[in-house]
Amino acid sequence: MPRPITAVIHHDALQHNLNVARQFMPQSKVFAVVKANAYGHGIERVYEAFKSADGFALLDIDEAKRLRKLGWTGPILLLEGIFSAQDLLDCKEYQLSFSLHHIEQINWLEQFQAQSDQSQAKFDVFLKMNTGMNRLGFKPDAYRTMWQRLQQCPAVKSITHMMHFSDADGERLGKSGIEYQQRVFEDTIHDLAGDRSVSNSAAILRHSQDLHSDYIRSGIMLYGSSPDYPSHSIRDWNLKPSMSLRSEIIAVQDLQANETVGYGSKFTAPHAMKIGIVACGYADGYQRISMDAPVLVNSVLTKTIGRVSMDMLAVDLTHIADADIGSEVVLWGQSSDGTVLAIDDVAASSGTVGYELMCGVTARVNFKISK
Repeated sequence: MPRPITAVIHHDALQHNLNVARQFMPQSKVFAVVKANAYGHGIERVYEAFKSADGFALLDIDEAKRLRKLGWTGPILLLEGIFSAQDLLDCKEYQLSFSLHHIEQINWLEQFQAQSDQSQAKFDVFLKMNTGMNRLGFKPDAYRTMWQRLQQCPAVKSITHMMHFSDADGERLGKSGIEYQQRVFEDTIHDLAGDRSVSNSAAILRHSQDLHSDYIRSGIMLYGSSPDYPSHSIRDWNLKPSMSLRSEIIAVQDLQANETVGYGSKFTAPHAMKIGIVACGYADGYQRISMDAPVLVNSVLTKTIGRVSMDMLAVDLTHIADADIGSEVVLWGQSSDGTVLAIDDVAASSGTVGYELMCGVTARVNFKISK
């Protein structure tokens, strides 16, 4: 019998969350973001649930090839663009769109077209503007020049204006998180032809009424995590958990007052307690630094106690009368009867975000799909 820890991928939740993105911005085309192996879910595991999207967005050409192998014939966008001139050969063969965010990429594109055997290559490109995020993109004073160069490049079929909000999930210097960047973006492109792609998950959910985005890039919201937690929970946004990390109680201990639990004796029982040992640890991707993290045992809310070890962690069972060896434990997601423990609540216990937890599930955890 295999070790009981399992990551369950919920197709119905993935489809539901994709529909939520459409409901918020019904006039836009929806790109499902599947970077980082679909946020740890597995591209092959989410593909069927996301086939109704208008396109996919990711980082790695190898991931794009996996999508093509699965049968996807629609648009695929490389969010970080190309990393070498050689990548353009793959973009041509696999019909990939890509962002352009530094001048060397534009040089490669122009040189590629100049090669006699590539003279028929045509690409849909997304020209990225740096409006204040200061990661990728051309500053506004250089953006128009780059756009004009691309207009003259025979290898370019279409140009989409692109930018990324740094604070769509909150405020920026006491104002709306999109106000400054939106103004810079609009002022720069006001008379330039082309579609726009500006909305990430936080912008889709919080600012749909304020934005025009021909292509929206729905990422974390698709996977049942709130992009502006704790301001809003997944319940507020009508999102559903797409991954449930489930295990079982593999041992039960009865503690007396003042007995300790785990390495370093970080927890001391204040009174007589019943605790359960769970087959889950940091080697499975659970955060070692989690303290008092929420957990469901037989769909009842409890918490971890003591230090998380490589393969096991302890939970308080004192108030769960029917808990015993074999009882279901939900580390995040939903229990077998549908009780939800949001991944954002679990992540908060270790000072991180749901993104990191779902991306961090390790290879030794068994995955299965629930439709």
